[in-house]
Amino acid sequence: MFRKYFFIISILFLFKLPFQAQEMDGLYKKYYVGSSLFMLANLVEDAEPPHYFQLNVGYRFNARNIVSLEMIRWDYYEPLGVPYSEKKRASNFPGKVRAFGVGLAYQRFFWKRGYVQVHSAALKQNYLDEKGNKIQSGFQLFNTVRAGYQFRFFKNRVFLEPSIACTFWPVNTNLPASFQVQENKFPNYFLGEPGLHFGFNF
Repeated sequence: MFRKYFFIISILFLFKLPFQAQEMDGLYKKYYVGSSLFMLANLVEDAEPPHYFQLNVGYRFNARNIVSLEMIRWDYYEPLGVPYSEKKRASNFPGKVRAFGVGLAYQRFFWKRGYVQVHSAALKQNYLDEKGNKIQSGFQLFNTVRAGYQFRFFKNRVFLEPSIACTFWPVNTNLPASFQVQENKFPNYFLGEPGLHFGFNF
């Protein structure tokens, strides 16, 4: 469900942007704070609200190499590996997963403002039943490889990064048996995850 809203938000936002970004590469700034526009999905009434929050703090070693710390919290209701083609047929968990944790990312610009970024996040996962009661907790190592392009605005004070990603989670522990049944039906990766991040440079 959250990916559907993400596509809608991304398209609407991009068409409303004043695409007057000019070459600002000389206006170099060392630090940034940012997040994901997927947080706008929290404003949409939904039977399965994502309760998604993200904060990124980044440091630029130089114009091409950037590292960032990511703090993430969200809820999800179905296995993360459900492909787009199976969305209507896949069964939800008998409850939801509440994940929160910290990640580290490395971003490398290769051509103009095109970039590749790798992320790895260590997440504690609370498994909740349909009434919102905690059943047990587990751990997930959530990894992302992302390719995108950065648009810059207002003399490089603001940036926007549409992207596409492959996500995979080789470690995903201590799921309740009823959750594991659904999880086992799908792979531990997802191809074609959209991204739309933004940030403020300083």
